Amino acid sequence: MELAKLTTTEVQHAINQAHVALLPVGAMEQHGPHLPLGTDWFTAAHIARVVSQESNRLLLPGLPVGVSREHRQFMGTLTLSPDQLRDYAMTIARSLGTHGLRRMVFVNGHATNCNPLEDAARGLREERIHAFVFNWWHSLASLLADLFPQPTAHAGSLETSIMLAIHPEIVHPERFDKASSVTQWGAYVEGVLVGFDTIDFTREGNVGDPRLGDAEKGREVLTAACESLDRFCRWLTARTDEELATQPHVD
Repeated sequence: MELAKLTTTEVQHAINQAHVALLPVGAMEQHGPHLPLGTDWFTAAHIARVVSQESNRLLLPGLPVGVSREHRQFMGTLTLSPDQLRDYAMTIARSLGTHGLRRMVFVNGHATNCNPLEDAARGLREERIHAFVFNWWHSLASLLADLFPQPTAHAGSLETSIMLAIHPEIVHPERFDKASSVTQWGAYVEGVLVGFDTIDFTREGNVGDPRLGDAEKGREVLTAACESLDRFCRWLTARTDEELATQPHVD
């Protein structure tokens, strides 16, 4: 069920039926010369939409802009501060909670969103709103290592494969050769991070080789991510409020 497509007279039944709300969260940031700025958003929105097809799940209008300060020197990048993303996510969860649905999954597509969204989830738990962050890549470590043994941190083979599977019409293979050959995220001296912004270590914006992108691998990753989120939603649905609540003080 998709909230934005329901009328106000339909939504009460949908909320009563729903066990979990899904809120996709992405980013609007540069992805090298070959991928669109919305890559992280397209990925999160796709996964959330597929998993929301179960009748007891409600798909919320998502957040296409996330925390992307590290990409700000590249044209078109938009960014929130970590506090803004945290507060925005909490506000949406609270708003939905007033209508009676108090279980939510933030379906996250961008690594720098992780901490603000987890902070939001911790704060909401104190209000007995049970929110969790699903970072689609976290449960797929072994699969990703098998499919993409080469470094692929940002706009490399992994994200290129995903976009070839979701939106091949806005991928630009003719620009793959213009992408960076950098394979390590960040710039370090004696183990100390000295390159805080993407432009400090890759002028083209990508890390990893997009020429190794493959649509079939992208579909395999997306299928696995959707299956993982589906399992988590089933786990969440099966828990009682008492099981999810903040634990009392230790005696």
